[in-house]
Amino acid sequence: MRRTSNRTEPRLLAVVGALLGALVASGCAAMPDSGGITKVELSQGAADKNLQARVYPVAPGKGAKPRELLTGFLDAVTADEGYETARKYLTEAAAAAWKPEAGIRVLSSTTIPSGQDVTDADALVSVTVSGQLVASVDEKHSYLLVAGQNNNVSSDFTFVREKDGEWRIDRLPPGVIMNETNFRNSFRQVERFFYTAPDPSAVASGNVGQEVLVADPIYLRRRIDPLTSAARALVDGPSTWLSPVVRTAFPTGATVDRVTIDDGRIAHVQLGGGDLSEPMACRRMATQLFYTLADQGKGQVDRLELKGQRGSCTASRTDAPATGPGALAGPTPATQYYQRADGALVATDEGRPGDVVHGVLGKPQSNSKPFGAIAVSRGGAQAAVISDDGHQVYSVQLSDSAVALGDPVLSSPAKPGDKEDGFASPSWDGRGDLWVVDRGQQGRVVMVRGNKSYTAPVEGLTGQTVQALKISSDGVRVALVVKTPGVAIRSLMFGLVVHGGTPQAPTVKITGLRRAAPTLTDVASVSWAETDQLLVLGKEADRTQQLYFISTDGSQSTDTQLQSAESMMTVAASESRGDSLIQAPPVLAMAEVKQGDGKPGELKAYRLVSNQWREAPLIDKPRSFFYAG
Repeated sequence: MRRTSNRTEPRLLAVVGALLGALVASGCAAMPDSGGITKVELSQGAADKNLQARVYPVAPGKGAKPRELLTGFLDAVTADEGYETARKYLTEAAAAAWKPEAGIRVLSSTTIPSGQDVTDADALVSVTVSGQLVASVDEKHSYLLVAGQNNNVSSDFTFVREKDGEWRIDRLPPGVIMNETNFRNSFRQVERFFYTAPDPSAVASGNVGQEVLVADPIYLRRRIDPLTSAARALVDGPSTWLSPVVRTAFPTGATVDRVTIDDGRIAHVQLGGGDLSEPMACRRMATQLFYTLADQGKGQVDRLELKGQRGSCTASRTDAPATGPGALAGPTPATQYYQRADGALVATDEGRPGDVVHGVLGKPQSNSKPFGAIAVSRGGAQAAVISDDGHQVYSVQLSDSAVALGDPVLSSPAKPGDKEDGFASPSWDGRGDLWVVDRGQQGRVVMVRGNKSYTAPVEGLTGQTVQALKISSDGVRVALVVKTPGVAIRSLMFGLVVHGGTPQAPTVKITGLRRAAPTLTDVASVSWAETDQLLVLGKEADRTQQLYFISTDGSQSTDTQLQSAESMMTVAASESRGDSLIQAPPVLAMAEVKQGDGKPGELKAYRLVSNQWREAPLIDKPRSFFYAG
C-alpha cells in the first residue's frame, strides 16, 4: 500500500454506468473524489440548480490498513445519512468523544502521503492529511473564506490495533475535514433571518425604528432534513459576525422538535422550550421561521404555523407591518430604475416610457451647478446630489416645491479641480440616512441624518482607504471598496454599521470588516442584488472583467453564472423582488459599444432577463442609470 492519494479524482461503483461517467467528465456533477468504494446517486431537486451526487458510505472493510481506512473515513463524513458510518472507523472512545459539529475545514484537495506498510508488530500508526485551506465553517454553520495563497495545513490521525486485530482511528482532530468538491456536493448555502437591533439614536417615525429581517448565510447539509436543520440553526442564534447588529425573538433554551410541510404549502413547526401564549412574541418567532423556511423551500412554503406547549400563531409574506427581508428596499416597483443625462433625471419602468422626476432634478441642468453622482432614496421621495467637482453634497426633495438645490449638507475641502479627492458614492439606507465617502479626507465615511452629518469611523483598516460604498436597505451592513496604498488594487470588504448615542447626540461606526472575494484585484462597480449578496463587476489578476454574485459571508455564488464583457462599465441591481420570494432581482448593466472606424463608443443599457442580456431603452445621451438606494 505504498502510494500517494491526492483526492481529486472520483471513483464510483461500476453499476453507475457510462452515463454517470460522462456526466462526471463534463463537470456536471460534484461527487466524492477518491477513497473506498462508495455508492452514488444523482439527484436534482427543485431547490438545487446544479446536478448533485447523493453519497452512501461503506463501513470499514475487514483487514483494512490505516491509510485505506483514513480514505474511507474521509469519504464517510460526506455521506447523506449523518455520521453513523463514519464513527465505525473510530475506536469506541474516539467515537464517543468526536464532535463533527465542531466545524469544517475545507481544503482545495486532501492529500494522504505515501508511507511504509504496517507490519504485524505495529500497534500504533500516525497518518497525516494535508492540503491548502480554502475556508472554514464554524460550529454555528458560518462560512469563513480564507484569504491568501499559502495556507497549507495538516492534521494527524492516530490508529491503534484493537483486540480483534482490526485497525481503528483512536485520535483525530475535532470537526470534519473535506475537500472543496465534496463540500460543495454535500453542503449548500441557505439563509436564516434575524431582526435588526434597535438604534438608540433614532427617533421613531416612518421607517425609522422599524425592525426588519436581515439574512445570515450559513451552510447546511443538502439532503439531511434541510428544513428542520435550518429551523434549528435559526433558533440557535445568529452568527458571531452578525450578532452585534441583530436580535432574535427566540428565548434561550428554545428548540425545534420537527418541521413538516403539507399539501397546502403550509409549514408546521413544533417548538419546545418556548412560551407562545403572548401573541406578538409568537408572531415574531413565526415570522423568522417563515422567511428562513421559505428561503429553503424556494416557493414551496406560503404560510407557516408555529405551535408550542402553550399557544400557537401563523406567519406569511402578506402580514403587516412588513418586516421581511428587503422591506425597506423601497415601495417603488422593483423594476423601476432611474436614468440621468444632462437634460434631466428620468424614472423608467419596464413596459412604459420614462417620466421626468418632479423638482429641480427633472429640469435641464444649469451651467453654474452641473451635477455629478446622484442617488435616489429607497422611498423615491428624495435624492442626493454630488456637485460635478465633487466638493458639495445636496439633499433634494423630488417634488415640485424643490425648485433649487438649496444649501449643501456637506462641503469638502478638496482642492479645486481634483475630483478624485472629493465626495463620491452616495447611497441611501431604508431608514432615510444618506451615506457618502469623502475621499479628500483619507476616505472618510460620512452619514447624513436630516441636515446633520456624522463621521463613521471604519475599524479594522490596515492602511487602506475607502473609495466607494453601498449601504444595504436594512442599514446594518455596508459594502466597501478599499484601495491599498502603493499598489493598483481595489478590493471589496463587508462591514457592520453599529449605532449608538442618543437622538440628540448620535454616534455611528463601521466594524467587523471581512474580506470578500480575495482573488479580485479590481472592483469597478458594486450593487446590492438581494438582501444577502452583492453583484460585483470586477476582475482577477491577469483575467478579463467578469460579473460575480458575492454573499455577505465573502463566498462567491456557484449557482448563477453571469456573462459579462470588457465593455461593461457599471452594473446596478435592486434588493427588491416585488411580491415574489423566488423571482430573481432586476439587474442592469451599462456598456460602451465600440463603433469602429475611430468613432467614439456608444453607451447602451442591458437588462438581465432569464439570465440573458436584453437591450434596454435609453434616454438621449445618458450618463448613468441606477435603482433606488
